[in-house]
Amino acid sequence: MQPYRIAFLGAGRIGQMHLANLRTITGVEVVTVVDANPTAAAAGAALVGAADYGTDPYAAITRPDVDVVLIATPTGTHPALITAAVQAGKPVWCEKPVALELADALAVEQAIARHNVPVMFGYMRRFDSEYAAAKQAIASGAIGAIERFRAVSIDAIPPSLDFIKTSGGICIDMLIHDFDMALHLVGPIVEVQSWGSVLVDPGFVAAGDVDTVMVMVRFESGALGVIEGGRRTTWGYDIRTEISGSQGRIFVPQAAPDDRMIGTPAEGFMRRFGAAYVNELQSFFDCLRSNTAPAPGIAQAIASLRVAHAAGQSLRTGRPVRV
Repeated sequence: MQPYRIAFLGAGRIGQMHLANLRTITGVEVVTVVDANPTAAAAGAALVGAADYGTDPYAAITRPDVDVVLIATPTGTHPALITAAVQAGKPVWCEKPVALELADALAVEQAIARHNVPVMFGYMRRFDSEYAAAKQAIASGAIGAIERFRAVSIDAIPPSLDFIKTSGGICIDMLIHDFDMALHLVGPIVEVQSWGSVLVDPGFVAAGDVDTVMVMVRFESGALGVIEGGRRTTWGYDIRTEISGSQGRIFVPQAAPDDRMIGTPAEGFMRRFGAAYVNELQSFFDCLRSNTAPAPGIAQAIASLRVAHAAGQSLRTGRPVRV
């Protein structure tokens, strides 16, 4: 089996994790690692035994010995890098979200359609065994018609304020995973109402963001939902989802008896979704080998970004916003 030769772009914290995960997947070879920080690029290359590293992502994309491009760079760089890769005819896996702005995401969609190149986005919760089981149970009709959706997503430790300033805000950077799950498990969202506060670090005010947020959602089906987000806990990474239907309900995951998450704050999402991060990359390469479209693709990425933008607009205006 000829290995897929990879240009890996972005060797920060999440990129280093993906690089480590690639070592567990057969039939792939990282030929170059790129990062704006050459020290990080070198560390990433050493992690996977790549012979080459650098700081120019566009040179890496167009290398003749690169078959596939994996992107884990800051969100603002995603549209240009995805577009360059599909123009070069290289399949792409990219971390979420597709872009900070909807206009950029729609331009990426047009580029993908024009060049007909497979592109997948990193919504890893879809590949978590518990969320996958919930999706299967809902699809089978086990809990009947869905009436309510509830999600809690609170990081153990806030990211740096430098990151916050360029992240797009809590709704785009963080809650987009919950919006994706709401869309995936329940269906289209037609309206949102958001409230936010700065309760953890006053630096969030200067960064133009909040650290604590509640988002109410109305689904096309008539079901209602609430998504609770935050940047800090004192008990560790807190991630829970509940879907209630006319015949039952599902918890993902089941909370521990004392309602505290297992693990220390430093472990966070990388531990909780460790297997899911591997599964999503495996799924991407499996789809390439079987010539099937990888998912979630650009349509799903744009759908969750639309909801995130509506939620952000509601935060700023204090009013409900149609999606």
